[in-house]
Amino acid sequence: MQPTGRLHLGHYLGVLKNYVNLQNQFDCYFMVANWHSMTAFYTNYRQAHEFIAPLVCDWLAAGLDPEKSTIFVQSDVPYHTELAMMLGMYTPVSWLERNPTYKEKQENIDKDIDSYGFLGYPVLQAADIFLYRGEMVPIGEDQLPHLELSREIARRFNHINRLEGKHAILEPKPLLSETPKVVGTDGRKMSKSYGNTLSLSEDENDLRDKMKKMKTDTARVKRTDKGNPENCPVFTYYNYFLPERKAEIDRECRNAGIGCTDCKTIIAGQIVQETLPFREARRKNLEQPDRIAGILEAGARKARQTAKETMAGLKESIGMSADYRIS
Repeated sequence: MQPTGRLHLGHYLGVLKNYVNLQNQFDCYFMVANWHSMTAFYTNYRQAHEFIAPLVCDWLAAGLDPEKSTIFVQSDVPYHTELAMMLGMYTPVSWLERNPTYKEKQENIDKDIDSYGFLGYPVLQAADIFLYRGEMVPIGEDQLPHLELSREIARRFNHINRLEGKHAILEPKPLLSETPKVVGTDGRKMSKSYGNTLSLSEDENDLRDKMKKMKTDTARVKRTDKGNPENCPVFTYYNYFLPERKAEIDRECRNAGIGCTDCKTIIAGQIVQETLPFREARRKNLEQPDRIAGILEAGARKARQTAKETMAGLKESIGMSADYRIS
């Protein structure tokens, strides 16, 4: 994850719950992608850097366990940028220009991100995976094109640098997970980039106020008008937080038996209740800065060792050894 702001309900439902499950099944690496955050924060990186510790506190509050997984910051492992430089030599510019989010982010993010770093971030993303010889990458179906680009880079590298009986880079496979499209306060997909989030660490009153202002069925103007839950962003939250009342609310809305304000109040209360343990755990983590620093230092040591071994093997595969004697 990039440290670019507070985590929101979309992260909680679509990513964090899955992370916690995965750490009990696999050897997992969880990375704070601060080099990637510079694509949008290069003019004020200090702001992004200050999000790193709170981001890790969020991970721990959600249930990530440093005894089970490796948690580290990307820039603490210099091999990421070294491998990205190497892979960049094998990656055609046309591959990067067809990246599905390249133009989308340029159009939707109100910042100047037209840079070499932004164009080439998929190469760094591939390096992030290859360094730890990742066999599987947990993603949603909408992220498959991104992973396929990493796989294409691996195939090209392996084709050019053929080794007897094996590939220098393992092609990572997708580990598909259900990542619900959680809508934000403006009806679009919830995203820090759009400023339409409901943060996990949101003050209870602020969260309720944001919910009160959320869009509902625009065709329902008066309280007595019958609504259509299929056109209401607020109603989608019942899928995740109150499924047992979904049918009831659907029926009452269509019959004008419940107003939008009451509907919002009910689901807001449930969200507050479910995220309360997270907020309490997060607060305790923020009060232990030395512990957070220790977790990141230990994670970086382990990550550097693995990455060092991988990098040495890849250099050898292309003939970049430390032997400079003339043969």
